[in-house]
This record gives sequence, C-alpha cells and structure tokens, in this order.
Amino acid sequence: MNRSMITYVLGTVFKLTGAFLLVPVLCSIIYREHEGVPYLITGIISILIGVMFTINKPRDSSFFLREGCITTALSWILLSIVGAIPFVLTGEIPNLLDAVFETVSGFTTTGASIVDNVEALSHTALLWRSFTHWIGGMGVLVFLLAIIPLTGGGTINLMRAESPGPTVGKLVPKITYTARILYGIYLSLTVAMLLILIILRMPLFDAICTAFGTAGTGGFGIRADSIGSYSPAIQWVITIFMILFGVNFNAYYLILLREFKRAFSMGEVRAYFLIILAAIILITINITGYYPTISEAILASSFQVGSIITTTGFCTADFGQWPPLSQGILVMLMFIGACAGSTGGGMKVSRVIFQAKSMHRQVFTYLHPRAVNPIKIDNQVMDEVTHKGLHSYFAAYLLIFSLSILPLLAEGCDLVTGFTAVAATFNNIGPGLAAVGPTENFAALGGISKCVLIFDMLAGRLEIFPLIVLFSPYLWVKRQ
Repeated sequence: MNRSMITYVLGTVFKLTGAFLLVPVLCSIIYREHEGVPYLITGIISILIGVMFTINKPRDSSFFLREGCITTALSWILLSIVGAIPFVLTGEIPNLLDAVFETVSGFTTTGASIVDNVEALSHTALLWRSFTHWIGGMGVLVFLLAIIPLTGGGTINLMRAESPGPTVGKLVPKITYTARILYGIYLSLTVAMLLILIILRMPLFDAICTAFGTAGTGGFGIRADSIGSYSPAIQWVITIFMILFGVNFNAYYLILLREFKRAFSMGEVRAYFLIILAAIILITINITGYYPTISEAILASSFQVGSIITTTGFCTADFGQWPPLSQGILVMLMFIGACAGSTGGGMKVSRVIFQAKSMHRQVFTYLHPRAVNPIKIDNQVMDEVTHKGLHSYFAAYLLIFSLSILPLLAEGCDLVTGFTAVAATFNNIGPGLAAVGPTENFAALGGISKCVLIFDMLAGRLEIFPLIVLFSPYLWVKRQ
C-alpha cells in the first residue's frame, strides 16, 4: 500500500476543504455576519494541515484501486468532520454529532436535516449547507482531478471509487480532461438554472442556494416549507433541472459532440424518463381530489417525482398525507434513483435494468439450459467481472439496509419511520415518511440511530464498497 501517496492526496483534500470554507466567509462579509470568523479560522487551519501533508511529494506515485478506495473513504470522512466544526463553533448546531450529521447529509447530497428552524440560521450557515451539496454532487476528488492533475496513471481509481454507477470510464483518453469536462457540464447547467431563477425574480441568495441544492441533487431548503412558497413557474424550473441533473452526464457529452442519436439511444436514459412519466401520470390520477385544479395536481406530482427519483429531496407538499398508492410509488422511486454518472443517488436505473435482464435470463435458462444468452446493455455484452460486481452490490445493499433498520427500531422508532429513514439516507434522498416526513426532520432520533444513518449516507454516496473496505482486515495486512 502506498501510504505516502494516500497522505499526499488527503493533504490536498485538506487544502481544498479550507478553500471551500472561504465561500461562506465571503457571504458573511456581504451580510455583515460574525458567524464567518469560525469558518475562516477552520479554513486556515485546514489549509495549514494540508500544506504539512503535501510538503514532500512522494517518489512513488503508483495508485491502485486499493489506495483509491482508502483515499476516497477517508477524504469524505475528514471532509465531513472539518466541514462540521464551524457549525459547532458558531453555536448554530452546538452538538457535534448533529453538526456532523448535517454536514455529512450536505456533502453526500442527502438533505436530511436535524435543524428545527432553518430560517433562524445565518446566511453564512445557509450558504455553506447548500454549497456542500454542490461540492458533493460531482465529488470532491473529481474536482481535485479537474484542477490538480495527479501523475502515476492511477487517477482513474480515485474517480472509480467516488463516482456513482456500476462502471466508470473516461470520456477522453486523459482522466484529468474527463474530470474537467464533467465539471464544465455541471457548472454550465448550474449557471443556466441560476440565471433562469433570477429572471423569474427569485431573490439572488435564494436562487444561489436553490441552484446549488438542485445541481447536487441535495435538497437543503432555506425556508421552512422548502420550495412550497415559491411561484409555480419557479417550481416548474426546479422540477425540470432536478430531472436534468439526474441524467447520465455522458449523454450531455455526446450532445456536445452532436452525436444526438447515441445520446438519445442510451437505454438507461430512456428508461429513466419513462419511469418518471409513468410515475407522474399514476400519482396525478391518484391525488387529483387533493387539489383544486388538475394543473396543481400535475405540478405537485411532477415536482415530487422529480425530487424523489433524483434523490434531491425538495418538497412542495406533504406527500405523507397523499393516498397510500402515491406514497408507495414514491418509496419505489427512492430505491430506483437516478442514472449512473449523474449527481443523483439511489441504486441507479442502470442497476435496475441489469437486475430485470438478469431475472429474464434466469427464466430463459430454466427453459433452455444449453442456450447462450448474454446480458447486453446498450448493445454491449456485460463482462463477468461487472456481472459479479453488480450481484455483490445488491447483496451488500440489502444486508446493510436490513441491519440499519434494527438500531432505529431499538431506540423507539416505529417501523414506517425506521424503514423510510434508512431508505432516505442510504439512497441519499432526505425526507422519508411518518416522523421523518417532509414536514419533520431527524433531530428527534437517538444518538445511535444518527450514527447509523451517517454511515448509511456515506455508504450510499460512495456506492458501499469504498467505505466498508476500511473495515476489512485484509486491507491493513501487508501482502507477502
């Protein structure tokens, strides 16, 4: 294991975190809030630690998947702890565990909050919460690769360990250029949304925070009713952009290359939009009697479907009061999630497609034992390594999900609250049902429950294995 290279990358992450903390400092200057001082102090200390870690560049720059998983997991843990410190120092979230929960929720783009009165927070804290979504949406290590090229040919392992989806590849030969392309698309969509919100007369600060939360599919609101008090036009814009950020970014790259046929023929993207359309139609029909007009029902349905399937978590209605069928559809969407290669969470549409095709192949094999029937995704045969990896992912997903519910039930949660709290955090969504529904938060949960959900948020964002590999005894044993 190349420990010196791991330390070097972690040092760079410390420096980046310190730089990120300067953004809320700027906000505090603009709004003349004293809360910016702790952010400045924490940022400076973080940068100094990073400088200490990166003074000597390692001679051996080899970086394999083993190092990539360790570095990714440790980076996100350190990032969350450092990002939580200003909340404690300002006294806005005085409990350290709650502060870490809020920060992990931000960076993992979950949006599950422990804040009872979000409107009582300073502009500085509100911007930092939303900015953590934007940082975590594409990934801090992808950002690192975009601005600071690392040598050694192992940078793909950093991206593979952090990026969502069953497979991760390069858009162009050099991984640094791939990272820059991804962030270029990400930034462009964010700016486009911000400008449209401003044109629709959304206050500038609200527009910036909302654009950050939508782009990262995070969902931290800055108002008590999330997005409910904004105009229908603004709600439609947010709905559209939530869905757009849930699309595989490879499709946008193909569109930039004017390869429209390839972009729109991606099976995952087509399935993603079909699932959204079907869910909107079913829920609209089911909740029509809950709204004065059909247009309001369509807007409410479209917004919540887009919010849940992309795991953004914004709300315009208390869907906990909707009919059971609508709630059931939304819970299903929690598990499906967005496309691989997007900023959304969940299991990903590509994995759902794979599982459906795997079941179909198994049935076919029962009837025709000697037949060769490979699984194809977008006309490409899936190799055995990817095939086994997907099955392992589902096994780990179900095991962690099941075990995570038990501590919540032991601390007094009812089954609906416990089940949906784990579903909402493990899939990086935000709101669940019952005591953690759209009009509630996670503050009342016990300490053990919060620790479990913090683990779930990190595991869900990092696709499980980069985090649980830290607990493997084989990782820390030197190979002979």
